[in-house]
Amino acid sequence: MTTLFRKWEFHPPLPPSAPALPLPHPLVAQILYNRGLRDAATVEDFLAGRVHADDPFDLLGMHRAVKRIRQAIEAGERIAVYGDFDADGVTATALLITVLHALRADARPYIPHRVEEGYGLNLQALEKLAQQGVKLVITVDCGMRSPREVAFARQRGMDIIITDHHTVGNDQLDAAAIINPQQEDCRYPYKHLAGVGLAYKLAQALLQTNRTAPCAPPPSLHEDDLLDLVALGTVADLAPLTGENRALVQRGLQRLNEEPRPGIEALIRQARLRPGKIDSTAIGYALGPRLNAAGRMAHAHSACDLLLTHYPAEAEHLAQELDRMNRERQQLTAEMEERAAQMIRAEGEEQPLLFVAGPEFPAGVVGLVASRLVETFYRPAVVVEQGQDESHGSARSIPEFHITAAFDRCAALLIRHGGHAAAGGFAALTADLPRIKQQLLDIAAEQLEGCELVPRLTIDAIVPLQELSWALWEALQPLQPFGEANPEPLFVSRNVQVRDSRPVGSEGKHLKLTLFDGKAVWDAIAFGQGHWAGRLPGRIDIAYNLQVNEWQGEKRLQLNVQDIRPAGEEEPSCAS
Repeated sequence: MTTLFRKWEFHPPLPPSAPALPLPHPLVAQILYNRGLRDAATVEDFLAGRVHADDPFDLLGMHRAVKRIRQAIEAGERIAVYGDFDADGVTATALLITVLHALRADARPYIPHRVEEGYGLNLQALEKLAQQGVKLVITVDCGMRSPREVAFARQRGMDIIITDHHTVGNDQLDAAAIINPQQEDCRYPYKHLAGVGLAYKLAQALLQTNRTAPCAPPPSLHEDDLLDLVALGTVADLAPLTGENRALVQRGLQRLNEEPRPGIEALIRQARLRPGKIDSTAIGYALGPRLNAAGRMAHAHSACDLLLTHYPAEAEHLAQELDRMNRERQQLTAEMEERAAQMIRAEGEEQPLLFVAGPEFPAGVVGLVASRLVETFYRPAVVVEQGQDESHGSARSIPEFHITAAFDRCAALLIRHGGHAAAGGFAALTADLPRIKQQLLDIAAEQLEGCELVPRLTIDAIVPLQELSWALWEALQPLQPFGEANPEPLFVSRNVQVRDSRPVGSEGKHLKLTLFDGKAVWDAIAFGQGHWAGRLPGRIDIAYNLQVNEWQGEKRLQLNVQDIRPAGEEEPSCAS
């Protein structure tokens, strides 16, 4: 695989004019300043996890949605919650079904099959729901780009309520209500809720209204009972962990650790995680991928069933199934990544956008393969499962290129499409793929001309190894949960002596290091950097996170090395 040079960009040092804050370590002040938190009140709220409690009824369409759902409950109408097949959509579906059942609604989940039906609303599914007597369909994490399907549902006597956080299109939707903070006239202040976050706001509105004007007996369910699902879906969907998202995830992690529902408890065991120690990293790298595996390898309803079950035995069986599918998904992704990379190298790596298509690429992993290609080549990447008549593509992008905006410009060639700046997908006629590819290449060439296309590491501070300590690690913990838009602090130490290095892991992909700063010896691990084995100079500069490694009950500080440079090779540049 190609080894990309990564540019190190450094935040400027904390200026003398920065307010003095009562913080446990001066590096914490630097990191908070880097994150844009620059006054005492904002810092205090951030560290305490406080956020202004935004009224769910400030979301445009919420009043109409609640009114229509309550009408359905009172009339005994059948309701379908129509979700996406990824972790965000599955958690949102499970959350809303839980609330509707607590309100005695006749509600059922519907999640489309990724291969047979594709993303979002589809006519066959809506016809099936109509034949089952469904009168109200509530979408979660999908629906914004489905005007034809919404019109069809209305013709079949069904109302549609759309809850979705994806980019708003230009088409008018004949829906009973639309809840999406991206709508132009929506006054809701926080615009970055995941699909499950919007489902939670709808649940809040329903429960609050039922307390003041009951349409059902008061449920024993409380809003906080749903926060574990919000944390799972928000982190797995890579939603920014800022503002309301961060507060919801903090509270959700607490619930995951203190009162996990049977399905999540079983999944934690299958992932070999420590109960009571679940954080955003555990969701991102262990729980989220297992929930996603169901929709990628078979059908997402098994993940939804896992989150809804009250029975430990059923939870254990479903968790084992998800674990098995996740292993299969890992193997398949690796094989397809290698195949895609071969195709790209055969065509030439200098293209501004990578586009590979073939019948061998399964729909369940095209998005993952696209993501790996972005990591390997640092270009926008589109991977397409090529069908006989219709094909389905998934894309991942880089900060310099808005992939869904590019799809918008190709809309005349697409059956449907959607997404956001960093990820998107489409369906198209197979015969049109060559034209779609060329148009995307032209758009990328136009927009990326003159751009320095190299991945960047944004460094929080330069720190001599001798200044690292347990006190610093403890001081960093209130900054959690780490994730999108609130990254784990990244430090650089310069001119570090390499005492020992050796490849570890499958095929020697990773590097184990023993480092010395003149006073103390440090253990370090560099994942995915086994290519340095036998090539390291005696002294290096390292970019790393400070973490804890626990083995057989013993805890030690460890450096998780993100990048390595020969000592003194690159001078600092300031992050914008």
